[in-house]
Amino acid sequence: MPRKAQTEPVSDLNAAPGGAAAVDRALSLLSAFRPGDDALTLAQFAERTHFYKSTALRLLASLEHARMVRRQEDGRYALGMEIARLHALYAASFSLDDVVLPVLRNLVAATGESAAYHVRQQQGEGWARLCLYRIDSPHVVRDHVRAGDLLPVDRGAGARILIAFGPQAGRRGDAKERQLYEAIRAQGYCALVGDRTAELAGISAPVFHGDGRLAAAVTLTMPTHRYDERYVEPVRTAARRLDGEV
Repeated sequence: MPRKAQTEPVSDLNAAPGGAAAVDRALSLLSAFRPGDDALTLAQFAERTHFYKSTALRLLASLEHARMVRRQEDGRYALGMEIARLHALYAASFSLDDVVLPVLRNLVAATGESAAYHVRQQQGEGWARLCLYRIDSPHVVRDHVRAGDLLPVDRGAGARILIAFGPQAGRRGDAKERQLYEAIRAQGYCALVGDRTAELAGISAPVFHGDGRLAAAVTLTMPTHRYDERYVEPVRTAARRLDGEV
């Protein structure tokens, strides 16, 4: 009998409910590629997926046949041309509106407050905070910001997130401000009352690209008298839903 693996394969730990195990295993080999990898050895595949080398080799043969990977002269495996073809099709059909707006609508429905998607926009030698998407609260009393508006870059929960997780992280402001950003990074969100204006409160969480770079901030804003700490988790959940999708 074959020797039992000491560690359960990654694909088995994250199997698709009702899916096919062989497909899960093959796809886990593609997921083994990380930013900066141009090609992987058989040993690296085995280490990252927890497969025996013999199992990884059989799966790689199928992926190579489908042009998902290609075997190089040095024996390592790189991503194949089929990946590039699929990426081109995905890029042509991708709409950020279709990804972000449903998440913001769900956040507004869950909290009753206004939700926005803020990004950093290069402006001269500095940067601006752009409200790229916005779904208004159904309440009459709310802040009036529209998609396309530029907002302060150093005040408000969304601005603090873009600073704390952005390229200037840890290098901005005095000791007190650096301590604030360290705390934001440690807890993974920012909740502030009266930071941008005395009448407003905000809760914001970071959204990341697939390679770990900051993409945006999902922000919930409300009048200070309606601030509720219970909204923190819905905001964080919304941001996590967008991680790697934008």
